[in-house]
Amino acid sequence: MATSRWAPGAQAPPVPLRRRGLVLERAILEAALEQLSTVGWGGLTMEGVAAGAQTGKAAVYRRWPSKEDLVADALEAGLPTLDEAADHGGIREDLYQLCRRVRDAMFSRSGIALRSVLHECDSASAERFHGVIVNRVVEPSNRLFREVVRRGVARGDVRADATCDLVFDVIPGLLMYRSKVCGSEWPDEDIAQMIDQVMVPLLRPATR
Repeated sequence: MATSRWAPGAQAPPVPLRRRGLVLERAILEAALEQLSTVGWGGLTMEGVAAGAQTGKAAVYRRWPSKEDLVADALEAGLPTLDEAADHGGIREDLYQLCRRVRDAMFSRSGIALRSVLHECDSASAERFHGVIVNRVVEPSNRLFREVVRRGVARGDVRADATCDLVFDVIPGLLMYRSKVCGSEWPDEDIAQMIDQVMVPLLRPATR
């Protein structure tokens, strides 16, 4: 008589769920982000993603022929959207709230996954994800910072000559340096300090 593969009372092996189309694709992308957030780029496997999504490996490979293709789509789908900068009535509050949104995006599960990819994968693979970070993080945040400063110029609480590239590089430069070199996760009080002690004095119109 053939013996059972698992004893009574033991946990039964997971049964793949019957899902198709966009529902299945979303589950696979979510599983890829989860793998990146927990085991990183080096530990992510197509088999592990399939297990996390409770589907077969073939279902993953039919849609994404490589690990790089899967991860690029997972990051693209998962990163928060930076599409507008609300007007809070003054440059200080506008910058503070925008910086918090950018911080939250970079420390979201998708942001952590993106950083793990860029830190771990080789230069050839990293190039595959360059467009994702530029199109979904760098360009949208830069556009919103410029919008906020120009709105401040029109409002009168920012000096007219403050719309140069060097000024717009200050916040991203500080965020990146303190995150990568100092290991800061940019709590709200540090963002407030950056705005109050660096950006507001830099942008404030000269007093007569």
